[in-house]
Amino acid sequence: MKKRTIALIIALVFIIGGAAVGYYLLGMSEEQQLAGGSGGSAAPDFLIYDSEGNEVTMTDFEGKPVVLNFWASWCGPCRSEMEGFESQYQELGDNVEFVMVNLTDGGRETVDSAMDFINGEGYSFPVYFDKDMTAAESYEAYSIPVTYFIDADGNIVYNSIGAMSEYALSEGIKMIYAGE
Repeated sequence: MKKRTIALIIALVFIIGGAAVGYYLLGMSEEQQLAGGSGGSAAPDFLIYDSEGNEVTMTDFEGKPVVLNFWASWCGPCRSEMEGFESQYQELGDNVEFVMVNLTDGGRETVDSAMDFINGEGYSFPVYFDKDMTAAESYEAYSIPVTYFIDADGNIVYNSIGAMSEYALSEGIKMIYAGE
């Protein structure tokens, strides 16, 4: 009986702790989201694949500002921010590269499951696949979604961990693209 009580108390501590962290993250304002990490370091290169299976590297996007997002179709917060990415892509896709990198582990996430989600929602931004997780490792994307804002010179200007509102996304883009 005593062991069961102790186990119950430990479980409750973990549940309450997890709820507190979740409450904190979900309660962050858009301004607090934007006050997150900033960089200034060179964006690491990587190898990913486009929807046709062609190899793509970060250097392929040199000369344009880049919004780099790591996501998965099973990730609720990732799914929640996709509409904002689509809206910004529709508005700025000719001037800003949207590099939406799916963490394709081949088990929980496959190219088919990712594309089923993208096509089912009608999103038109380009989707890329990190099949060996080296891009995610290069950017230390240990939690998703995570978004990096990279200037036209290839430097990380800002990054945001967690789902972004469209407002926070547009403010991040303003850090790397002034508009024309």
